[in-house]
Amino acid sequence: MNIAVITGASSGMGREFVYAVDREYELDELWVVARRKERLEELQEKCRAKVRPLAWDLADPASFERFRALLEVEKPHIRVLVNAAGYGLFGTFEEMGLEEQLGIVDVNDKALTAMCLLSLPYMEKGDAIVNLGSNSSHQPVPFLNVYAASKAYVLSFSRGLGRELKPRGVHVMCVCPGWIKTEFMDTAVRDDTIKYYDRWYTPQQVIEQAMKDLKKKKKVSILGAPVRRQVRLVKFLPVDVVMDTWCRQQGKE
Repeated sequence: MNIAVITGASSGMGREFVYAVDREYELDELWVVARRKERLEELQEKCRAKVRPLAWDLADPASFERFRALLEVEKPHIRVLVNAAGYGLFGTFEEMGLEEQLGIVDVNDKALTAMCLLSLPYMEKGDAIVNLGSNSSHQPVPFLNVYAASKAYVLSFSRGLGRELKPRGVHVMCVCPGWIKTEFMDTAVRDDTIKYYDRWYTPQQVIEQAMKDLKKKKKVSILGAPVRRQVRLVKFLPVDVVMDTWCRQQGKE
């Protein structure tokens, strides 16, 4: 049985990845993971492959055991794994709660790592892992601190894993978009700590680029020349200069 596994599939980037993967791959089933079962069930209306909704909270380690058990029973061939689950919070580190900030690490990093490790025994040459990073993967970002650090992990992990899996022929790509208009922002934005947003992209634009880049076996997918220029620039600038510039943009001199 040929399948794809997509986390964070109930909304935003994850949902659009479901549609894109369904268009690009010939699959028997789409295993879609998120907390809201009714949202997952709605995906079937627009998908060719059978949708299997897995209403799990990836912040709960018990979900990994459920995934392991399901894989052992079904023994599928995972053509592509997309780790799109994640969230962030904008604000001052010391003013945000411990539980919610540790939750960012749990979902963005721990769950992504677990899903990769559990899926790999069911992947073959030509298959792919797509991990959702961020433009903030490339630099420290005050007032998005834990989120940015979690996405730096995703980028570093994806690059390292891709090198390890090269002999197996399993490709790993990290998608690093700029600002995207999704439900993510409804959770992340609580006040006016972050005031400056240079440009916006849609999930559809990001994922269209990502699917093109995946066919080209790119290791990192970045939509938009301005974002690519910024990524190149921060490689050469001192970290303090990068953070100073960001803070000035947000009125945090």
